[in-house]
Amino acid sequence: MKPYKFYDVVMASFVTVLLLSNLLSSAKLIDLNSALFGLPMVFDAGTLVFPIAYIFGDILTEVYGYKRSRRVIWMGFGATAAMGAFVWLAGVLPGEASWSASVGQSAYNAILGGISGLVLASLAAYWVGEFANSFVLAKLKVATAGRWLPLRTISSTLVGQLLDTLVFFVIAALLGVFPWEILGALMLTNYVFKVAIEVVFTPLTVLVVGWLKRAEGEDYYDRDTDFNPFRLKA
Repeated sequence: MKPYKFYDVVMASFVTVLLLSNLLSSAKLIDLNSALFGLPMVFDAGTLVFPIAYIFGDILTEVYGYKRSRRVIWMGFGATAAMGAFVWLAGVLPGEASWSASVGQSAYNAILGGISGLVLASLAAYWVGEFANSFVLAKLKVATAGRWLPLRTISSTLVGQLLDTLVFFVIAALLGVFPWEILGALMLTNYVFKVAIEVVFTPLTVLVVGWLKRAEGEDYYDRDTDFNPFRLKA
């Protein structure tokens, strides 16, 4: 594989944002005390950072191509699964006496207890959404001969985030992580918020993509790419 200067930096940033979003999603629900189409603007705290993962996904696919983006998506998948497993393991192991008296298992469960359920929902949603985002962006790049990058990144995000939001919240609600009563509000608010962040950050995304293409000497087109998501070869 061609050596790159910043591929590992983008990959590490992508995985960091993904793990942070799962942690924040378990920790807090935010209410902006306003409404959209009659639904309250309520969203999990992970929504503050999770859209950035899609921006990194756009950058990866646009500069390095779908195959290298696919490797990073699987790295994020593995890291998220490992985090969920170890958070669950720490939760079921017995707590030390002084910690149990001062902090307590109930505090751990209240903040981190939902992560395992969130991880299951997040992994399914992330897998579907990220691959859809990368696939749409790669296909549009070829179809447009590399033109209209802002339109392509926003279009791919509209598809990827829609699938991600639907899968995540339905599974999370089935697992009891979020109440069904506010599911509609959560889904709408999260989707609008995620897409809005993509739109707001589009000028910065364009600048970063342009700089990376020059720095790496790469502008990959997926003309003959095998889009099988289960392959890891780049």
